Amino acid sequence: MALNANDRAIAGFTMAGHALVHWFETSIPIFLVVWLAEFDVGVALFGIVVALGYAPFGLGALPGGILADRYGTKRLVLVCLAGMSLSFLVLAAANSIYAIAAGLILWGIAASVYHPAGLALISTGVEDRGTVFAWHGIAGNAGIALGPFVAATLLIFLEWSVVAAVLTVPGLLAIGYGLRAEFDPTAAVADDADAGPDEALSLSEIVGNTRTLFASAFAVVFVLVTFEGLYYRGTLTYLPEILHGLSAMDGLALPAGLEGIEPADYIYVGLLVVGMAGQYAGGKLTSRVTPARGLTGIFVVLAALGLAFVPVTATGVGLVPIVILCGVLGFFLFAIQPFYQNAVALYTPPDARGLSYGYTYLAEFGVGSVSIAFGGVVLGQLSQTAFFAMIAAFAGIGGLLAGALLVSGDRFVTGDGTLEANADD
Repeated sequence: MALNANDRAIAGFTMAGHALVHWFETSIPIFLVVWLAEFDVGVALFGIVVALGYAPFGLGALPGGILADRYGTKRLVLVCLAGMSLSFLVLAAANSIYAIAAGLILWGIAASVYHPAGLALISTGVEDRGTVFAWHGIAGNAGIALGPFVAATLLIFLEWSVVAAVLTVPGLLAIGYGLRAEFDPTAAVADDADAGPDEALSLSEIVGNTRTLFASAFAVVFVLVTFEGLYYRGTLTYLPEILHGLSAMDGLALPAGLEGIEPADYIYVGLLVVGMAGQYAGGKLTSRVTPARGLTGIFVVLAALGLAFVPVTATGVGLVPIVILCGVLGFFLFAIQPFYQNAVALYTPPDARGLSYGYTYLAEFGVGSVSIAFGGVVLGQLSQTAFFAMIAAFAGIGGLLAGALLVSGDRFVTGDGTLEANADD
């Protein structure tokens, strides 16, 4: 079924936003290498500076969701695009570590509002949610892959400050496109449902909506997304380092002139590219498979893949099994995302959709980042086997929670995808 005009307009707008969030996000580590050489500052201190930028990206999702419900999703996405572009212009003009810290913190604050606002817009405005979630995810993966690639390539020819400024050009173009885009942000909800911006925002309303959400099936969704985030962040953070240390990489001959390129990096980028196919497949399947069933199945696969890395990384197998395993991991690691995004839309009321996605991405990017600390301790003091066992356990717990949703059936969901059970039941 072809998308209608409103769905296409929202898809184009949110795809641009999603791609650019990750375009900026993944270019920052490329600049870090240059900044360490440019400024007389140690790695530890610069690591803290970069962390200050990434921290608001996850922690700001909840207030971002609240603001989306208050002021409207399109407005928040435009503010996000403007803030991210402005932050990189600040970086372009930076001549000290303090200015870089200011630019990165501004980026984190601006970027944090995208996911709750963009996904709330899709959930209330799009009729064919599954297809648009799929394309939205693909756009995000494209940004993840292209951000570091373009930044690294431009740095070969240009000063880092010029590159930072050039990277803002797509953001500025997206703002222009968004200002002209016309669509109905509540086209997919019932006429009598309140899905527009709230005229007033009070602490009691936020607390009331939160109580309603966490007295419903959304509480289970929140926790299972937390474990998905633990799996996602832990795997993507440490897999490149693990791949670099495999003996199979040493035996891969590269053509003359490419000796400085690490094969492990290409395998990792390939994983992200395969993730685009996973996003599309997962999104299309959400219209045929219930979120609970899809989440249960994919969590089981992710747990098995985590365990499969134990023999592959410990026994010195050849390059082909590693590439295949990474490709399969990339597919399912991103295929799960449209399912939990759709689950949020199914188990929450339209008027709290921004708040719902705010909590969702607080779980995904905020709480999920704890696995970076866990993973570092496990890899440093125990072993890779223990690390992958931990990762598999995260998926196993997520699968059990998704199974609980599956067993409960549709008793939490009404015909229009809003809550049937709430705090007053």
